[in-house]
Amino acid sequence: MPSQFVDLSHTIENGMITYKGLPAPIICDYLSREESKKFYSEGTEFQIGKIEMISNTGTYIDCPFHRYANGKDLSQLGLESIAELEGVYIHAIDQQSIGKDFFIGHDVKGKAVLVNTGWSKHWRTDSYFENHPFLTEDAANYLVEAGAKLVGIDSHNIDDTRQKSRPVHTCLLKNEVLIVEHMTNLETLKGKKFLFNAVPPRFVGVGTFPVRAFAKILS
Repeated sequence: MPSQFVDLSHTIENGMITYKGLPAPIICDYLSREESKKFYSEGTEFQIGKIEMISNTGTYIDCPFHRYANGKDLSQLGLESIAELEGVYIHAIDQQSIGKDFFIGHDVKGKAVLVNTGWSKHWRTDSYFENHPFLTEDAANYLVEAGAKLVGIDSHNIDDTRQKSRPVHTCLLKNEVLIVEHMTNLETLKGKKFLFNAVPPRFVGVGTFPVRAFAKILS
């Protein structure tokens, strides 16, 4: 049976706010099709786009450099850490504080652990930013000890943003466990065996960047 691909990323559009207080992307023409006609023979035209945005836009990955000055940046991530990872689905619908009990009993070693909270239904609304689901510090510690390679969530932040500390980012990224935030469509993975992919460009000196996160359903 052929594999089925499931897109787990939000679409990025001009003017879209991902994180309240941070600027939206500007997506426009650098060279429009009309302007390009000046440079090519009749009937030939091109568009070259221009994008101005912060790296925390859309569905994005966090690597250690995001939190630690001496941590690995995007250019230093091996493909084995972001592509074709065996996935684990965690059901946490209608839960705000997600502790380690949600993960006990799941084999997460070397895997991408994706937490479905259902919060993506609020995407691009004011509700998305307030009282969102998050992982607890004990959950992060457990995932590190259990050997998880990546943790994803369909929420505004993997940490509780009502506090100024970020214990989950601190714990996971210190131990080189990558984070993917602002995911969507995670409910489609329930009961499925899948491989997970979230590959960013190889930027030097950048710790966060949008990804086209997707799952390949195996069974």
